[in-house]
Amino acid sequence: MLTRRTVCSLRFISVCIIIAFIIGCYFALRSITKEESRKDDDFKRQQALHRESIQKLLKLKAAENRHNQSLKRVPTNPPIPNPKNLIVNNAGNRPLRSRYNVSTFPQPNYNVHAFYYPWYGNPQFDGKYHHWNHPRLPHWDKKIAKKFSTEEHVPPDDIGASFYPELGCYSSRDPSVIEIHMQQLRTAGIGVLVLSWYPPSKSDNNGIPSDDLVPILLDACHKYDIKLAFHSEPYKNRSELTFVEDLKYIIDTYGNHPAFYRYKHKGKDLPLVYLYDSYLTSSRAWGRVFKKNSPLSIRETKYDAVIIGLYVEQKHSNDLLVGGFDGFYTYFAAKKFTFGSRWTNWKFLAQFARRNAMFFIPSVGPGYDDVKVRPWNGVNTHLRQNGEYYKESFTAAMNQTPPVISITSFNEWHEGTQIESAVPKPSRNLRYFDYLPNDPDYYLTLTRQMVEKFTSRQGKSEHD
Repeated sequence: MLTRRTVCSLRFISVCIIIAFIIGCYFALRSITKEESRKDDDFKRQQALHRESIQKLLKLKAAENRHNQSLKRVPTNPPIPNPKNLIVNNAGNRPLRSRYNVSTFPQPNYNVHAFYYPWYGNPQFDGKYHHWNHPRLPHWDKKIAKKFSTEEHVPPDDIGASFYPELGCYSSRDPSVIEIHMQQLRTAGIGVLVLSWYPPSKSDNNGIPSDDLVPILLDACHKYDIKLAFHSEPYKNRSELTFVEDLKYIIDTYGNHPAFYRYKHKGKDLPLVYLYDSYLTSSRAWGRVFKKNSPLSIRETKYDAVIIGLYVEQKHSNDLLVGGFDGFYTYFAAKKFTFGSRWTNWKFLAQFARRNAMFFIPSVGPGYDDVKVRPWNGVNTHLRQNGEYYKESFTAAMNQTPPVISITSFNEWHEGTQIESAVPKPSRNLRYFDYLPNDPDYYLTLTRQMVEKFTSRQGKSEHD
């Protein structure tokens, strides 16, 4: 039975519990209020930062829009800047400075030719990027094509190449770039720049017409005792007849320039022209213009020339002979890509050329990697192996004692065959190869060494 005293004690305990509960709730609410206040302050600060970021982004967008509008006013094929008025690099801030010593250049060997591409462009010189933003090409098999992106690259950090040029995303129209390229060619001992060429108003799908650049390149070549030959590229509806018109244009327009390359053949100094993808036109059609007895023949006319066709498949031996070509080259730097590019087949090609009084011009290269533009073509990648691949290809070519060796390439960056200087390119999301542990111009130096060996061998064979 509860006594009065017991009841009072229970009431006192209950009151204490209630008071303790109220005090606990007070401090809990106070703590929550402080936390919410702190979060509210943080939120306000974040909102302020966000508004500031938005304002900066809007200003940047406005600047970009003004820049893009100004680019729209740039002509598709802008005039070549005068070096006296404008010599800037791709950053647009300062002149490109050469580190090459002219006094140490070796003598150029005019029997060493390097394929050169004038198709690169950037906003400073061309209104927008050309070729550095090369799209990823789709595979012809739709099932395979679905597995790979076809997006364009986004320069200057993301370019269509597995290596990154020391000169950055340059324009082929930049006079300072042209100057440095000539110095690099001379550093390597190369005597002939073989220019990738389309007729006026024509170009490849990712570039712009560049025939108007030829006079500038000829003058630059002449300054450095380099010769310039033409690498005739295929275009829509090219035929034996349109090629003859191209040849006439080349000879009439540029044939009198002192840097225009001529090769002594059958007692005459004749222009030498490489004819890329010559197999796209039938051998019978080529024979109409390259064989002596045809009424349309260029032979024994002012437009006679040494015509070098492309050798890809073994059957092209007969096609080139029937077509009246003076010789052939192999072009591709991937040694397993075609019958012609296989080093082990070069003995056969050299023997065939000798039997038929033709020129065999093997094409050597430092490696091959085109996965940035053909992401499905990794099977044809050939790593550089710190220069060993290049030395092996050069040696394989020299072993056949050819009259000329061609180099694929000076600056075909998309296929990773360039010997032009390259640098490491740090990037979070992209991977570029480089020439480390060697210098950026390692392959120029290596080319020079191999050219010296070739020159020595040619000298010995002339005295044998």
